[in-house]
Amino acid sequence: MRVMVLVKATTDSEQGAMPTSELLKAMGKFNQALIEAGVMLAGEGLHPSAKGKRVAFDGPNRTVIDGPFTATRELVAGFWLWQVKNMAEAVAWAKRCPNPMPGPSELEIRPVFEAADFGELLTPEIAELHAQNRDKTAAH
Repeated sequence: MRVMVLVKATTDSEQGAMPTSELLKAMGKFNQALIEAGVMLAGEGLHPSAKGKRVAFDGPNRTVIDGPFTATRELVAGFWLWQVKNMAEAVAWAKRCPNPMPGPSELEIRPVFEAADFGELLTPEIAELHAQNRDKTAAH
C-alpha cells in the first residue's frame, strides 16, 4: 500500500525557521534508510504558507486566496510518499523518524487511493486514461 506521510507545520516552520545542520543530517540518514528499504517513493519539505496560494471552488467560480493561512497545526510543512506492506509498517517507520521540528511536532499518515478502491466506478476506459497519465508523469 502507498501512504502519504504529512509533516504538520508548527509556528517555527510557518515563520520560515530553517532546520539545523544536525536535523538535516539526521533526516538525510532517515531518508537513506527509507530508500534502501524500498519504502520512500518521494519526499520534500515545503515553504511556509505565506508563500503559498489556495484556490477555492464554488461551482464554476474560482477564488485565489493568498497565504499565510491560519490554523498552523492544520498546515503541512513537508511530505513523504511511502510504499509499505500495511499501516503498521508505516507507523513503525514514522516512529523511527527524527523529530522534524525543534519542539513538539506531528506526522499524519494517510493511505493513498488505489485503483481497486474505486470498484465499478473505475471503468476500463477510465482506468486506461489514468494509467496513461501515470506513465507520462513517471517519464518526467
